[in-house]
Amino acid sequence: MNKRRAFIIGIKSTKLSKKEKKFLNKYKPWGVILFTRNIKNIEQTFKLTSSIRKIFKDRKYPILIDQEGGRVNRLKNIISFDNLTSEFFGKKYLKNIREFKTYYKLFIDKTSYLLRSIGININTSPVLDLRVKGSSNIIGDRSFSKNPKIVSKIGDFCIDYFHKNSIGTVIKHIPGHGLAKVDSHNFTPIVKKNLNYLNKNDFVPFRNKKTFFAMTAHIIFDKIDNENTVTHSKKLIKLIRNKIGFKNILISDDLSMKSLKYSLKNNTIKTFNAGCDLALHCNGNLNEMEIVGKNAPLLNKFILKKTSQFYRILS
Repeated sequence: MNKRRAFIIGIKSTKLSKKEKKFLNKYKPWGVILFTRNIKNIEQTFKLTSSIRKIFKDRKYPILIDQEGGRVNRLKNIISFDNLTSEFFGKKYLKNIREFKTYYKLFIDKTSYLLRSIGININTSPVLDLRVKGSSNIIGDRSFSKNPKIVSKIGDFCIDYFHKNSIGTVIKHIPGHGLAKVDSHNFTPIVKKNLNYLNKNDFVPFRNKKTFFAMTAHIIFDKIDNENTVTHSKKLIKLIRNKIGFKNILISDDLSMKSLKYSLKNNTIKTFNAGCDLALHCNGNLNEMEIVGKNAPLLNKFILKKTSQFYRILS
């Protein structure tokens, strides 16, 4: 494992191309993330994940997916989860907590069963961003609630239920994306609220989470660092580590998003310099993947230690 590099990549299609196999052998990314474009059916996807693991000779090799339910449903070619949004579960939690637990556990058990049957062992969920009126709908119904305590509690259930099903979780988008007024896939959101407000609201759901992974927000918190997005900000990553108390593996959001203003090479270097552990690149463009691969360091002792802790929850 110590020859691997500190980045995660996406691939183009439903099976590995020769060039992708060569790339995986050469750069040895820490993990691979799958999207709808990679998933036709259960059998095909399991073949794909098996072929990736064969290259690394590691049956626990990290393979990730964004499977939140609702509109972020990468399994839509297999099953529909359209109505099962985070908002749906947030409302259920308020109405009847016992019923919520039954529904939510069932939802995560079934999701986990599907993920395991296609060879996936990390889900980039839960979204712990607050629902904020007047913000970009990029979060919207992906949020459990506008109430930070409710978001935090449901987040704990989510992590616990997935772990019991041998699936790792990635809390996102740390330290909070809810106030963003524009979509960070296309623009750079700038949040003007002061630290006192953020500490009492947006940062709350991310505290004390027993997850192995967290994903950074590509947004600028003007009052803390008015130049850099969280992904590129030493100040904010220090705050995530020391004030929010997240001590495990920190993954950047996708480096090909337009919120980041530099060249891909500089975006990659700045991500590591700021203190992220792993860089994420999703679009499957081989030329771009080469740039990230060349600029990603080898796994350090911290990542190796945390990865082996994560491997222990896998069946």
